Amino acid sequence: MALASALIVSASPAKLTPASIVVSRRFSGPLWVNPISLRRVSSPVDSIRVAAVSEKPSSSSKQSGLNLPILERWDVPWGWQTVLFTMLACGLSFAWAGLLEAVAYPYLGLHVGEASLDQQAEILLVGQFVVTASVLGVLYGITNTFKPLPNDIFRYDLKDPINLQKGWLLWAGIGLLCAIAIVVLVGFLLNIINSERPEREADVLIKLLPLIGSSSISTICLVGVTGVFAPLVEETVFRGFLMVSLTKWFPTPVSVLLSAAVFAFVHLAPGEFTQLFVFGSILGFSYAQTRNLLTPITIHGLWNTGVILLLIFLQYQGYDVRQVLQAWKGW
Repeated sequence: MALASALIVSASPAKLTPASIVVSRRFSGPLWVNPISLRRVSSPVDSIRVAAVSEKPSSSSKQSGLNLPILERWDVPWGWQTVLFTMLACGLSFAWAGLLEAVAYPYLGLHVGEASLDQQAEILLVGQFVVTASVLGVLYGITNTFKPLPNDIFRYDLKDPINLQKGWLLWAGIGLLCAIAIVVLVGFLLNIINSERPEREADVLIKLLPLIGSSSISTICLVGVTGVFAPLVEETVFRGFLMVSLTKWFPTPVSVLLSAAVFAFVHLAPGEFTQLFVFGSILGFSYAQTRNLLTPITIHGLWNTGVILLLIFLQYQGYDVRQVLQAWKGW
């Protein structure tokens, strides 16, 4: 399969990686009131009439189907300067956390090259936790200066998981199935169009190969890195902040695509840009549907975890996982 980086997004810490209703954003048109009614609003009866008239556009808007969740924008309280500054600060905090790890480990008596496989997996987990805490700390530290934030910004809500319109678990399942089908199809088409593909990010998996299935501890650590911390930080930054912020200036579908392009670019995997872009777009549209960050986080986490567990299964079945990964690179 040609699924290198798309098969596991940000598998290592070396890659960086929402319900109040605001009338001006969520309604397709402004609420209207008959001007004649406003002139005689002194009586209770007329007040009731005004209220009844005010509610009609909202009801008809919903019945018309024009007010689709996936098309609605967020009410963003910050400007473009904050967006640029925050993204830069998150990038710097990511780099700083990695540098801090490299300097701190020797002082703590930890030598990665001499560590056992379980110790290497634990170091990897701790490193990803430090990166996640650092980046999210910077992100929330900056955006909290704009409190109170709308309830649908940075929303992690476990309620109504299978609601047909907003259910985070239901739409995570739908998004995951779409991601598998579309990403595989895109990879197949790209392989037909261009047989000479550049270096692929399956190399990331190859570097992790000694840890895959070596023990229950290493497996838990890898799932923690790829299935929990990496999806949490990446989806909060790219969907929860960047995509939401872009809806202040662009329609939501355009914001989804722009944030997906940035998401794919920062993974520094040119050979996988198209598949990462497609995957990021599916994550973005799933989030726009539910306005709940648990949706893209769940899709992202299940995708990465599924890859790790699949490789472990193949290994237990007697397959040479290294050859499987090399085949993915050339598919």
